[in-house]
Amino acid sequence: MKQEITLKRNRKVLFEKETADFINGRRMFLFILLMMLITITGFYAAVSGLSDALDSGNSSSGFLFLKLFTVSANSIPSYNSLLALMGPFIGIFMGFDAIGSERTEGTLNRLVSQPLYRDSIIISKFLAGLFIIAVMVFSSGLLISAVGLLKTGLIPSGGEAMRLLIYLSFCVVYIGFWLAVAILFSTICRHAATSALACIAVWLFCSIFVSLLAGIIADALYPVSGNDLQSLMNEVRNYSCEQNINRLSPYYLFGEASATLLNPGVRSVNAVTMIQLSGALSSTLSVGQSLLLVWPHLTALAALMLIAFAISYVSFMRQEIRAR
Repeated sequence: MKQEITLKRNRKVLFEKETADFINGRRMFLFILLMMLITITGFYAAVSGLSDALDSGNSSSGFLFLKLFTVSANSIPSYNSLLALMGPFIGIFMGFDAIGSERTEGTLNRLVSQPLYRDSIIISKFLAGLFIIAVMVFSSGLLISAVGLLKTGLIPSGGEAMRLLIYLSFCVVYIGFWLAVAILFSTICRHAATSALACIAVWLFCSIFVSLLAGIIADALYPVSGNDLQSLMNEVRNYSCEQNINRLSPYYLFGEASATLLNPGVRSVNAVTMIQLSGALSSTLSVGQSLLLVWPHLTALAALMLIAFAISYVSFMRQEIRAR
């Protein structure tokens, strides 16, 4: 009984130690700087382009507060676009040497010699990183909300506040996926540089090359060139095929889900034919209905995060630490 209490206390101490290492580390300044750049740039784009959004006259014009996170101005992307593109670097920089640095400095042997289970080490690193990510993301979102409230006078409704909380939670899962991927490469790679390059390569593939491959594969399977009947029939199949392949990328999953959550006027995430639109009423969706649309996206991304961490967990548990 005393041993079990000691193990639980050591797990808590290890989590606090990993959290303190993140906070006190030199890279924490870079994380804060990157998050501040995303926040300030996104808010500036929203305030600059909000007047155009007010004049757009779309069906979701009543949900003006959410436009603080989706509106862009000129060549400045929105907060949501910036977070989708740059957010993964926070997770990557947090985890690319999570295990490798301990192994290189020789502190991993000392950790496993303590009265705690070996899995507590990698679990504490992942949970501590996820906790820091959650604090930064929610702080950024609440900061934009507060400053936007003071700057524009827009007061969020209950539905908008709920959508924002769900969106920020999804951002944490999205960046947490890249943290899990970074910990995975840190576990299987002996050098931190190799781990970082592997993580950046996966990010480039998911954010750029998946969409290119999706278009090539869809055009090869369902060509739409020409004016014959078969080409017209292939248009929907081509779009659906390209969309399904794109959904293999976490970057696309996050972008599609966040656009649906932050825009109540989005009523479908799949191809819609003119027959399906016939007789449909122009209206916005409730929070629950929008959540039903993106629930597969949220589940898929959470599953990818857990799968990446599970692989790193199994790899770490099977390694002979003392021999290194």
